[in-house]
Amino acid sequence: RISELIRAQLPLADWPPEFALVEDNIRRRDTLLGADWPAGEALRAAIARGAEAMLGEMKLSNLRGRGGAGFTTAIKWESARRAACHGEQGIRYVVCNADEGEPGTFKDRVLLTSYADLLFDGMTLAGFTIGASQGLLYLRGEYAYLLPALSEKLARRRRDGLLGSALCGQAGLDFEIDIHLGAGAYICGEETALLESLEGKRGIPRIRPPFPVTAGYRGQPTVVNNVETLCKAALIALKGGAWFAGLGTKQSTGTKLLSISGDVETPGVYEYPFGVSVNQVLLDCGAGNAQAVQVSGPSGSCLATHEFSRRIAFEDVPTAGALMVFGAHRDMFEVARNFAHFFAHESCGFCTPCRVGTSLVMNCMDKIARGLGSQYEINEIFKIHRLLHAASHCGLGQAACNPLFDTLQKFRPAYERRLRSLDFEPAFDLDQALAAARQMTGRDDPEAHFGLAARVSGDGS
Repeated sequence: RISELIRAQLPLADWPPEFALVEDNIRRRDTLLGADWPAGEALRAAIARGAEAMLGEMKLSNLRGRGGAGFTTAIKWESARRAACHGEQGIRYVVCNADEGEPGTFKDRVLLTSYADLLFDGMTLAGFTIGASQGLLYLRGEYAYLLPALSEKLARRRRDGLLGSALCGQAGLDFEIDIHLGAGAYICGEETALLESLEGKRGIPRIRPPFPVTAGYRGQPTVVNNVETLCKAALIALKGGAWFAGLGTKQSTGTKLLSISGDVETPGVYEYPFGVSVNQVLLDCGAGNAQAVQVSGPSGSCLATHEFSRRIAFEDVPTAGALMVFGAHRDMFEVARNFAHFFAHESCGFCTPCRVGTSLVMNCMDKIARGLGSQYEINEIFKIHRLLHAASHCGLGQAACNPLFDTLQKFRPAYERRLRSLDFEPAFDLDQALAAARQMTGRDDPEAHFGLAARVSGDGS
C-alpha cells in the first residue's frame, strides 16, 4: 500500500495515520520493561528514605551507567552532591541524555514512549539526592514527534505535585524539568558536547578535567545520565540497592536493554540480566545464520562466530545496547565501508586529525571497493588510525577505525578478494579522465593538455 501511495504522489499528511505509528517491539521483558508502578511512586520512596540514604542505596546497587562507559552512578551523584555551586545564584543540574544517535540503538525511544513517568521519577529523585533544582531532558532531534506527549506528561506531573515547588507536599523541595530538542548531530551524544549544545553553542566535546560533576551546564555541578540509567535508579528507589545488586554479575549488576536489529526473525528490544551469552541472545531473536554481530554501533566491536559464547557484561562484552546482526550473505567489507562513511559524515570538524583523517579512511575504502586498492591502502589506513588515536580531540576520531580493524582481522577474505597484487595503483585513470577533452578538441598530443608543463620543462632544459 505504501508503494501505491508513493506512486500516486499523495502528500504524507493524507496518509493513513497507522502508517506513521512507531511500534515498541518489546520482545523480552525483565525488571525494567516489566515494571508497572504509578507515577511518583519511586520519587516518594526516595523522599521517604532521605537523600543520604538514597545515595547509600545507589552505592549498594553498584549501578553503572548504561550509556556504554559504565561509570559508577553513585560516584557521579556523590561527586556532584559534594561539589560547590559557583556564584550566588548557582544551582546543581540533572541532565538526561536522550540523544540516542548510535546506529542500531532504539531502546531509549521505547522508554521515552512507554516509560516516561519512570524516567521523570528517576530524574527528579536524582535531583533530590544531589540537591539539584533543575532537570534538562536533551531529546534527540529525530524524536521530535515524542515532544507533545512528553510535554503533556510533565504538565500532568506539575498538576499532581510531582514537579515544580514543594514536591510531594514537601516545602522547600523544588525541581523542574525542561525539554531541549537536539538538531541531529551524532557528536552531541557525548556528554560534554551535549552540554555545549544545551548552552546554545556548537556541539564540540570539552577537554576534561574539569568534569561535568564539578563544572557542567553553565559551569555548575551537573549529573549527566542516559535514559536507561535514570529508569534503573527509579527501580532502585522502589526496591532497594541490595535487590538490584542481586541481578546480573558482581561487576555488572542489574539488567540491560538490547536493541537488536539486522538479519534476525524478531528484531526489537530485549531485556536480559547482565551475563547472558551472545549465543542465547541470537537464539532468542532468531538469528540462526549470523556470521557477525556489531556491538555498540560503529564505535564498538565486531564479534565473529567463534566469539558468540562471550557474555554481555562490562567485564566481557560491554555495550550501550545496540546489537546489529549480519547474516552469512552479508559482505563485511561493505559493512565496514558503510561505517567509514558514517564517521566521515559525523565528524564535527573541530580537529584536523578527525576531520581529514576520517575522510582519508573513507577514500581508501572507496578505492578498494572500486577494485583499485592494494596493500598500500591497508597500510595507509593503519597509519591514519595511529594518528587519529593519538591526536583526535575526542573519542569519535579515536574509534573511527575500529570497525575496519575488526573486520580486517576477522573477515580478511572480504578485503583480499578486492586487493590488487601491485604495490600501488593510482586512484584514477588519466587517459579516461582526459577522454572527453580529447574528443572535444580533436587532439590527443601531449601539448593539447600539458602544454604549459611541457613549455616550462622545455625552458629549463
